[in-house]
Amino acid sequence: PDWALRERQLIDVMNQAAPVYARRYTRADGSFIWRDRWPGMDGSDDGYESYHNWPLFYAIGGSDQIHDLSRFYWNAVTKQFTSYGQVYREFDAYYDWMHHGESSIYFYYFGLADPLSEPDRSRALRFASFYTGDDAEAQNWDAQQKMIRSPITGSRGPRFENSFEDWETHRAVLAGYPAPFDDLDVPTRAVVRPGADETVKIADWNDDRVYRVILEALNRRQMRCDVPLNLAATSLVTHAFILTGDPRYRAWVVDYLEAWADRIKRNDGICPDNVGPSGEIGETMDGKWWGGYYGWRWPHGFPTIIEPLTIAAMNASLLNGDLSYLDIPRGQLDRMIDLGKLVDGRLLVPHRHTDEGWSSYRPLKPHHAAQIWYLSQDDRDRTRLESLPEVRTDWLEVHPGRGKGDDIHFGPWYCYLDGRKPDYPERILEAQYAEVLRRMDLIRDDHADPETVDVHHWQNHNPVHTEGLLQLAHGGPQIVYHGGLLHVALRHFDADLKRPGLPEDVGALVTSLDRRSVEFTLVNTSPVHRRSVIVQAGAFAEHAFTSVDGRDTDKTPWLRVDLPPGRSIAVRAGMKRYCNAPSYRRPWD
Repeated sequence: PDWALRERQLIDVMNQAAPVYARRYTRADGSFIWRDRWPGMDGSDDGYESYHNWPLFYAIGGSDQIHDLSRFYWNAVTKQFTSYGQVYREFDAYYDWMHHGESSIYFYYFGLADPLSEPDRSRALRFASFYTGDDAEAQNWDAQQKMIRSPITGSRGPRFENSFEDWETHRAVLAGYPAPFDDLDVPTRAVVRPGADETVKIADWNDDRVYRVILEALNRRQMRCDVPLNLAATSLVTHAFILTGDPRYRAWVVDYLEAWADRIKRNDGICPDNVGPSGEIGETMDGKWWGGYYGWRWPHGFPTIIEPLTIAAMNASLLNGDLSYLDIPRGQLDRMIDLGKLVDGRLLVPHRHTDEGWSSYRPLKPHHAAQIWYLSQDDRDRTRLESLPEVRTDWLEVHPGRGKGDDIHFGPWYCYLDGRKPDYPERILEAQYAEVLRRMDLIRDDHADPETVDVHHWQNHNPVHTEGLLQLAHGGPQIVYHGGLLHVALRHFDADLKRPGLPEDVGALVTSLDRRSVEFTLVNTSPVHRRSVIVQAGAFAEHAFTSVDGRDTDKTPWLRVDLPPGRSIAVRAGMKRYCNAPSYRRPWD
């Protein structure tokens, strides 16, 4: 079938394109051809993001070369940004979990690529120890209050005092944000935010006098607080559990998420964005539950509240097999919908809360509601998702490009699973192939001065895209980008070569899935070679197959399928979901 040939073509062209991209922008030692100095605490995440999906691509079916290069460039980025000062002990010295989350997904994917590789395993346990309280230097965790002690943390511990230099390379970005507080003695200007129906006060972070006032207020009010954004750290600790099975890691994730659930309950069902050193909401904010770092006052507002809650709830569900943890982000979605208002027949929900109350009414993007539905496969979550007006817009269409997180096509894939877009496999594979070609054209025509390019330059040229392959071959969406783990119905392994990913010549397509079953087709496009595939239930063997084409099987996470040349097979497999502890263990281990 056409989709199988297109899958193989996409894999082949990305195998070819990725090394060309890397050679264009790096020296022989793997470092970026870039400036000698990069100050401040921002930026290492962008280095890692430039290759973040390469080990995932290998785990899907990319070449051994891609796997080797992914490790080579991870080490190169780590070394380069250590020399700049952002990275210490192979982890960001201090920054927030918006950016830690972006950089860490690269590292998490190594578990899918080769879970026994060292020093990856040792690194993973060391990195987790920065947040569980087990590392002597990085004391980020307050076990008594069950809180992370600052929104700025890392391998050097909590950063209670941000220096003048810490924000040096990020001030220009923050200068376009609303002032962090209303009572600062700094000049501001009123700006109408497009699409948000609100006027905000902007303070110029680029003015040194203004910046000093803002910095003092941030340090005094925000830097000794726990914030929802820190819940993305649960992925780091979940990753350690999946590697080891050590129940201490599972307990930490659950305890931390439940601590936030209690804070939501104490705050009348709305997630506060700051918790002070003694565990009190609003302790450093004059009693206000809003005003925290990356919280309700920030221009993002609700997305930076719901996203870490969703990531953490998905992690806890994976670890315990208890999908009721999804009630935590569900409750926030429902609360915002209840606070919404209809404008010209369109539901607008508040995204920000300031001293003046709820503001920034705009459409609620379906992304997190969709992720919750996928994990639960619950009809109530489907109803919530389909109640959002945005699901009836161009969210349902295949678009050119891929977006920062390579995650802009949940909508049309959702319609494909419903039978509403039968041509989606061909459409998405065509679009992602076209994006590879577009990015390779950009690389060939790139005449920018490498000494002055923006720190995001390389990731905007990365020709590796995985969304279509994850959806079609694995029956799952792209991750929640700022630090989520992979959640898919199936993974595939080459039974002969004993490596992850689809064997050469093999295409896979998940055509249907629900709470109890999955239907998929495997195709061997080779006219000559027999191929053998081991299909795994879940990203981490957290599910089990219970039947194949109506015949009961032992509850196993693996099925082996032998494909003669030029043959295909359609399989309907019964599945018991979230019945196994998640593990990176491979079928032959």
